[in-house]
Amino acid sequence: MKTARILLMLAVWVAILPYLGFPSSWKNILFTITGLALAYLAYSLYKEYKINTKDIIKEEIFDNFLENKDFNEDKTNTDENNFN
Repeated sequence: MKTARILLMLAVWVAILPYLGFPSSWKNILFTITGLALAYLAYSLYKEYKINTKDIIKEEIFDNFLENKDFNEDKTNTDENNFN
């Protein structure tokens, strides 16, 4: 929730920044700093997401076709020979 609150405050800051009456050079610097802060937050959220989904992906591995796990062609050939 802390990150969501920071993102909301940065969004409001970007929305009102052009109307605060700063000189043009200050606005450019403030927008650059704000953009870098947004990029850092986005990267940290991405890392957190990757860590959380890595655990979920490991849990979702299913053993489909478990009866074919020990499948060996030699066994099938010997089984066919037993029926003849």
